[in-house]
Amino acid sequence: KETEEVFKVKKSSYSKKIVKQLKKEYKEDLEKSKVRTEVNSPTDVEPPLEKAAQIKDIGQEDGTANSEHGEEEMEVESEKEEEKPKAGGAFSSALSSLNVLRPGEIPDAAFIHAARKKRQMARELGDFTPVDSEPGKGRLVREDENDASDDEDDDEKRRIVFTVKEKSQRQKIAEEIGIEGSDDEALVAGEQDEELSRWEQEQIRKGINIPQASIYQPAEVNNLYYQNTYQTLSYGSSYGIPYTYATYGSSETKSQKTDNTVPFKTPSNEMTPVTIDLVKKQLKDRLDSMKELHKANRQQYEKHQQSREDSTKAIERLEGSSGGIGEQYKFLQEMRGYVQDLLECFSEKVPLINELESAMHQLYKQRASRLVQRRQDDIKDESSEFSSHSNKALMAPNLESFGRDRVIYQEQVKRRTAEREARRTRRRQAREQTGKMADHLEGLSSDDEETSTDITNFNMERDRILKESSKVFEDVLESFYSIDCIKSQFEAWRSKYFASYKDAYIGLCLPKLFNPLIRLQLLIWTPLEGKCRDFETMLWFESLLFYGCEEQEQVKDDADISLLPTIVERVILPKLTVISENIWDPFSTTQTSRMVAIVQKLVDGYPTVVNAENKNTQMLLKALLLRMRRTLDDDVFMPLYPKNILENKNSGPYLFFQRQFWSSVKLLGNFLQWYGILSNKTLQELSIDGLLNRYILMAFQNSEYGEDSIKKAQSVIACFPKQWFANLKGEKTIPQLENFCRYLVHLADTIYRNSIGCSDVEKRNAREHIKQIIKLLASVRALDHAVTVANDHNVKEIKILIEGK
Repeated sequence: KETEEVFKVKKSSYSKKIVKQLKKEYKEDLEKSKVRTEVNSPTDVEPPLEKAAQIKDIGQEDGTANSEHGEEEMEVESEKEEEKPKAGGAFSSALSSLNVLRPGEIPDAAFIHAARKKRQMARELGDFTPVDSEPGKGRLVREDENDASDDEDDDEKRRIVFTVKEKSQRQKIAEEIGIEGSDDEALVAGEQDEELSRWEQEQIRKGINIPQASIYQPAEVNNLYYQNTYQTLSYGSSYGIPYTYATYGSSETKSQKTDNTVPFKTPSNEMTPVTIDLVKKQLKDRLDSMKELHKANRQQYEKHQQSREDSTKAIERLEGSSGGIGEQYKFLQEMRGYVQDLLECFSEKVPLINELESAMHQLYKQRASRLVQRRQDDIKDESSEFSSHSNKALMAPNLESFGRDRVIYQEQVKRRTAEREARRTRRRQAREQTGKMADHLEGLSSDDEETSTDITNFNMERDRILKESSKVFEDVLESFYSIDCIKSQFEAWRSKYFASYKDAYIGLCLPKLFNPLIRLQLLIWTPLEGKCRDFETMLWFESLLFYGCEEQEQVKDDADISLLPTIVERVILPKLTVISENIWDPFSTTQTSRMVAIVQKLVDGYPTVVNAENKNTQMLLKALLLRMRRTLDDDVFMPLYPKNILENKNSGPYLFFQRQFWSSVKLLGNFLQWYGILSNKTLQELSIDGLLNRYILMAFQNSEYGEDSIKKAQSVIACFPKQWFANLKGEKTIPQLENFCRYLVHLADTIYRNSIGCSDVEKRNAREHIKQIIKLLASVRALDHAVTVANDHNVKEIKILIEGK
């Protein structure tokens, strides 16, 4: 019957747990009894147990092996105990109470004995699994059993209760179950010695195998360590052990579950006592830290809010301006396409414009060259005709010996002579009709009349060029060749999007863009002709006159303000340079006056353009000087005849001499018209050194000394600019006029000598001529020569003559 009851209990999983728990509790009671015996104090029992539990928790691996070893030893002990006789009533009562033992209740000796008997009976019946002799195998089997039992009630398995009382464990058991002390003492004494030895070995082995446990070894004896450490420090709270301890004498066993994941911490020897002030301080510190964190978060929040508002405003602003940007992009794309088309158009049309302009310049150049060549041929013909040393060899040095070319040459000379005389006759008749015959002097006319054949050919060629120019843009839309249309396109760009207009440097590109169109309109523009229009009255000038001059405030350094001056610099000045070099005739007073007028207008009206530093201006002045020097070298000719030939004033040589003299004086006046444009040094070199001293003075010396010479001298001095002599200091004139002043002094002496022995009327006329010479000398500030003439000829009114000039 008892076997069946034990068998039934064995089959219950709950009874298995109770038996296991009893084994552990019994083992621990033995350890407590041994410790209390050694320490001899109730407060010293708990620390060894806590230390063992701590080492067990740290070294779980070793603990598993120890548990296996401990179970085997418990089985041996159970067999020994079974041999001892026990009271039947105590055993049966303990056996019956196996199913009613509450968790945490301390079993008595009879209960333990009954449990051992039950274990022995189970082993005999074959229901108990023996320990495997192979290493490691038994351990796995027992771990499986423990796992199966642990699944049902983990909380009860993990609960270990320690009770510490003032009396020893041996006395407690004896008092409760009433067993004699001799039997119990014998059982307990043997088990205590064996358990204590095994416990010490386990602790030593665990201390050696686990270095981490060494930090908890006491520095002094065990009594001092336990008293200092474990009186104030809770084992479960410090080391995270998932077990609680019930205080002896409590009404209920207090259980507590702790998380196995609590990190392992090193116990401190001292702990600050928890007070209200400490809690308040920690709460205050935490509150302050939370306030600071809240403040930082608040600032970050405000920063994000401000960033959000700024982003919203930027989005609204960009959305509001997106329409304008789109329109600007569209407009600029249209302008880009328009400008590309315009440049492609000009790339094809500009070469045609250049060809037409070159053809027109060539036409005018041919006409001017033809007139100059005719004048040179006339001078050669007359010089050969009236020369006292003329002969056939001189007249035609390259003729053949057979004389076949001589006939042709003579025929050409006769033809040119007839044409020359016919032109002079027509000019004489024109002067007679206008009443200018008395004031005219031979040689002052330019002799630039043309034959009807030359005029017709010239007009036909010019009309052809103009017709070709009108066809240049006949296959092009008006918006690509009309200055007004092109200007309106860029004006719209300037008015709408001035920033991009300025960044594209349109103000600097417009002069070059308008250049071909303006040159096409200036194709027949020649300021040397009287019917030529002023360029400032032409359509292109009026169209571009107010470009970039809106009512709004002008931008500093606006290139559009200098649009017209730039066009004048790049179009007008180069055209004038070509005219000066190839078309202008310095012998023509009319052409020279018109040329001087247009250049002077540019100097006065466009001072920033027409200056010495401008490249185009320098090229224009250089062309003017080259043309005057070429005229001086190629076209000026002064014949030399004996005085007896010149006495006949109606003879051909005399007329030819007078004509060449006055043409030279006319050229001197034309040269000096450039005063204020060319430098004084350049003018004096050309007019005085190159013309007066080289040609005109030679004619004075061959002329008759008298009233005719004085008139000629007056005409020469009238050509000089008065500004040359206004600022002279002293009594001497400019060095270049010294030869001319000496001639005047010589002329006065000659007139005086010729009057000696003549009538009083002739003497009076001679004296008047001397006074006129003194005035001429004074007009050129040659006061030293004037005083000399006055003193030599006893002229008393020298002061009046000098002041009257």
